[in-house]
Amino acid sequence: MTTVESIRSAAPDRATARARIAVSALFFTNGALFANILPRYPEIKTALELDNVGYGFAIAAFPAGAIAAGLLSAVLIRRFGSARIAVFDTIATALGLFAAALSPTGILFAVALLCGGAFDAITDVAQNAHGLRVQRRYGRSIINSFHAIWSIGAVVGGGMAAAAIALQLPLGVHLGISTAVFAAVALTALRFCLPGHDEASEALAVAAPAEAASTVRRGVSPRIVLMVIALTLIAMAGAIAEDAGNSWATLYLSESLGAAAAIAPLGFIALVGAQFIGRILGDGLTDRFGQRAVAVVGGLIAAGGMTLALIFPSVPGTIAGFAAIGFGVATLIPAAMHAADELPGLRPGAGLTIVSWLLRLGFLFSPPVVGFIADTQSLRAGLIVAPAAAMVAVLLAGALAARTSR
Repeated sequence: MTTVESIRSAAPDRATARARIAVSALFFTNGALFANILPRYPEIKTALELDNVGYGFAIAAFPAGAIAAGLLSAVLIRRFGSARIAVFDTIATALGLFAAALSPTGILFAVALLCGGAFDAITDVAQNAHGLRVQRRYGRSIINSFHAIWSIGAVVGGGMAAAAIALQLPLGVHLGISTAVFAAVALTALRFCLPGHDEASEALAVAAPAEAASTVRRGVSPRIVLMVIALTLIAMAGAIAEDAGNSWATLYLSESLGAAAAIAPLGFIALVGAQFIGRILGDGLTDRFGQRAVAVVGGLIAAGGMTLALIFPSVPGTIAGFAAIGFGVATLIPAAMHAADELPGLRPGAGLTIVSWLLRLGFLFSPPVVGFIADTQSLRAGLIVAPAAAMVAVLLAGALAARTSR
């Protein structure tokens, strides 16, 4: 039996098993925090008297903050350790979202989201880096399970928001409870994370800004540059389609289709719930059929489902359409990141860092574009960006790996 086989056959020790639970708790918390405020965006929009364009620019502040801070992650992780950065930035993200909920003006709402997005981007990289440390001790892939748990957290967070709306719980009270509960979960998780640093795993997880820049400056083949662009566009397509549900589903169901306040959040909940199922099934489907086939079929499901929902608008059909989006794009971003991380000729972590950073442009540009179309045409017309983005992923799927023989 080889050394690798021995590692894979050995059961993880108690500390490693606890660390896996701790990282799972961090992913769950990260998904739940943002999902608690998303279904309440429509009442914030109404309270702050924002039109669709203003609302679109305000919520675009969250990914703008993420883009501004995303490349700082590697520096902070290598200095303070992935566990500490993941936990403390989780708490900072929670406080940023709580401040957004209490903001008296649109500008302060955007500033709070900007800060929350910056902390969230660093949290995202840090918890993935720590997850890779734990995975290394397991000797087998477990990273996708963490992302599935993020989706569970988003479903739970959306459910909490729907319950708060049904109970007519004030926004400040609701987000205050969410902040306190999940900050406590994150602090508790820190006790069970792996201690110290693991430079090998954490260095491979992300590249510092200078390392990513030097990769570009030293010159890579035109083919690799085109591959990075294609993979970035695939990831951005997944982000744009996903954001259509995250930012606009509740508003569209309530204002355009007249759904009850307690029913309107079900569009978002359906999206993240179907996304969870897609991610659970994604590893097995990818191993059997390849990244390319899964992306093509998923993109067609997302585009077809949401297009039908927009052509024949109804509350049940629209909820199903958002579920099709979530299921269809579930593997796009992980597949693009994985493919970028394995591109030849790039420094370790450079491809992953570049694609992870640039894909957030999809989250940045999507809300203002949808808001502009909604104000000039209708929100129903604006949501066409979701199936359009899914079709972009289908057309570019050739950049992903086909099925490989074992």
